[in-house]
Amino acid sequence: MTRTMRLALFGVSVAGFAALLVWGVADLPPFGHYPGPYGDVIVKLSVPQRHMANAVTAVVFDYRGFDTMGEELLLFAAAASVALLLRERREHEVEDIVEPVRSDAISAVGVLAAIVTLVVGLDVVAHGFITPGGGFQGGVILAASVIFLFLCVDYRRYAKVGASTHTEPIEAFGAGGYVALGIAALATGLGFLQNFAELGVPGRLSSGGSAILVNWCSALAVSGGFLVIFGEYLQENMAERHGRRKLG
Repeated sequence: MTRTMRLALFGVSVAGFAALLVWGVADLPPFGHYPGPYGDVIVKLSVPQRHMANAVTAVVFDYRGFDTMGEELLLFAAAASVALLLRERREHEVEDIVEPVRSDAISAVGVLAAIVTLVVGLDVVAHGFITPGGGFQGGVILAASVIFLFLCVDYRRYAKVGASTHTEPIEAFGAGGYVALGIAALATGLGFLQNFAELGVPGRLSSGGSAILVNWCSALAVSGGFLVIFGEYLQENMAERHGRRKLG
């Protein structure tokens, strides 16, 4: 496909997306006017029924956990698709590239930022049933903590930590664990992904029952999936920058 054809296809796609976006935004209710009853019902029931102070996370990982599993597997499929399309080379072909950051100050701040971001990510995941957060948001933050190594230290350091031998098992364990928890609920005579553990005390880290495990599986799948995608694009970028692109 020529560059002109690609640009034409991109232009048509963007125009269609823009039309749908404008159509959707035009039909939104005024800000602050919530027309549906379901949100109000969930806010009233999430604490007495599920012992979860954060109603949004209660919906995502408990009330509609099956739907969320579909979203989780979409990211899994997206990461697998990126790897399938871009992995014309293996990591060992670019593993000797360093690309260091020359500023000692930036490197020092970057390492500190990576540590802080990692802690914040774990906190967001762990407190998902108490305060705003959860596995999706926390998983993205956890992936960002690793990217700081590339942005502020060097590519080789990032490549060692974010190697596919580390990130792919993390993503697979998270996605597979999500499904396995649903099967475990079936094994106990409940519905698929139905909460099967002690709900705990509302407002504590132990509240939420088996949805806690679903939440952490989501965090692993999201962080691993994003790191797989980051790694593939960075390998392509490094190969291009250092003249290691395969011909033919």
